[in-house]
Amino acid sequence: MPEPSSKTKLRLLPPILTAHLFPKLDGKLIELLRSLAPGDWEKQTVSPKWRVKEVAAHLLDTALRGVSVGRDRYVAESPASPSTADLAAFINRLNCEGVTVYRRLSPVVLIGLLEAATKSLAEYHASRDPYAIASYGVSWAGEQKSPNWFDTAREFTERWHHQQQIRLAVSRSGIMTCELYHPVLDCFLQALPFTYRNVPAKPGTLVEINVVGECGGIWHLYRSEDSWQLIGEPFSRAVCEVTIPQEIAWRICTKGIDTESARAQVRVTGDTTLGLHVLAMVSIVA
Repeated sequence: MPEPSSKTKLRLLPPILTAHLFPKLDGKLIELLRSLAPGDWEKQTVSPKWRVKEVAAHLLDTALRGVSVGRDRYVAESPASPSTADLAAFINRLNCEGVTVYRRLSPVVLIGLLEAATKSLAEYHASRDPYAIASYGVSWAGEQKSPNWFDTAREFTERWHHQQQIRLAVSRSGIMTCELYHPVLDCFLQALPFTYRNVPAKPGTLVEINVVGECGGIWHLYRSEDSWQLIGEPFSRAVCEVTIPQEIAWRICTKGIDTESARAQVRVTGDTTLGLHVLAMVSIVA
């Protein structure tokens, strides 16, 4: 295939619009939590430090903070600097403090507060102009400035993957659907250019990532003259193809599976070293 023009290479991918999905996802969370037996709340999740109760507490904490910071423009404190390390330390501290407080609540109180908080958060995200610039960039994608749609999609992935952690712990399906999971994958994989930023390759190199399953899809990572970028259509034959089962794709992106276990389930054809760098992708602040 011919080398694409500069104009073609810079073609933007469509935005990932998720604000309308929050009420459905939140409704499934409340329904799930109300169905849990007392012992379910103590079950371990794939997050080593958190049981089901802690994950639910985290979802409450982040919903309340999201409404406070986003809707009310109330910022009580900020990270010491915009560096990746300081941001991660800041977020991790807030998360730990929030979980410590809200895990003390009874399940009934926790669920009631979650229902109110998630409703307010969904209303806030629905009110945003998706194309305006968000107050904070999506750091795991290497962005200092991001459009609101990306920030909203990032929040949607947070709420989806934590609910999925609970579902995995208690063996309940329900949100791994095309409607809810595909946009999560689409958002998570926006981290690919940043993940590959220091990986050398000739301009024109193409990596194909195929998440297999009814909720998956194919993404193309292209090396331009000076950077990697996701493109909508391939311009050349891929030098490697990476196949990831949809059941573990979200866990790879959220550090919910160890590299060795992921590698055993991921198939790479072509340039193995280049393809396996996908496993370094992290689509959360960590």
